[in-house]
Amino acid sequence: METPEVPAPHRDHQAVLDEVGPRLKRLRAQRKLTLAALSETTGISKSTLSRLESGLRRPSLELLLPLAAAYRVPLDDLVGAPEVGDPRVRMAPRTMPFGGTVVPLSRGPGPLQAYKMIVPDRGTEPELRTHEGYEWLYVLDGKLRLVLAEHDLTLEPGEAAEFDTRLPHWFSATGGGPAEVLSLFGRQGERMHVRAKPRA
Repeated sequence: METPEVPAPHRDHQAVLDEVGPRLKRLRAQRKLTLAALSETTGISKSTLSRLESGLRRPSLELLLPLAAAYRVPLDDLVGAPEVGDPRVRMAPRTMPFGGTVVPLSRGPGPLQAYKMIVPDRGTEPELRTHEGYEWLYVLDGKLRLVLAEHDLTLEPGEAAEFDTRLPHWFSATGGGPAEVLSLFGRQGERMHVRAKPRA
C-alpha cells in the first residue's frame, strides 16, 4: 500500500509556521530592540522569545498578539498569511452601556472572544461589578484605570492585565481622552497566560 502524500494545504500551513521565527527576528532587528527590551514590553520571557525566533517554540495566538502590538503591525504580517480575496473584517461597532464603543473581532463562536474597546472617562467613582468569566486587557492607546477588588491600577500603552471577572472590577479611561483597549474574554474562565511586567 502506497503512503499517501501529505495534502498541499498542510504543507503550506507548516511552511507559514516555519517562517514566523525568522520574520520575528527581522522585525526586532529593524526596530533595534534587544530581547530584554522586548520581554519587558510584552511580558514574554527572553527564553521564550529566543525560542520563537529560532523556531524551537511553536507560535501561538497568546504569544503573537502582544508581539503584534509591540511592533505595531497586523497579526497577519507576523505569520505572513496570504491574502485571500478581501482581507478586511467588517464587524459592526456597538455602544457599551457606559458610553464607550466595542468592536467584536471574533468571527464565530469559541471559548475566547476578542474585542477592541474605546473606553471613555467614566468619572472617579467606581461601580464595581462581577460576572462569570476571565478577561485579558491590553492597552493600545491612552491610560486605563482598573479597579480590581482592593487594587487600583493605572495601565499605560503596552501594559496588560488578566483577572477572574468574578472578582469585583471596574475600568475607565483616565488622564484625559479615551483609552483604546484590546480585550480577550472567556465566559467559562479560559485564561490567556500572558502577563506584562507591572511598573515599578
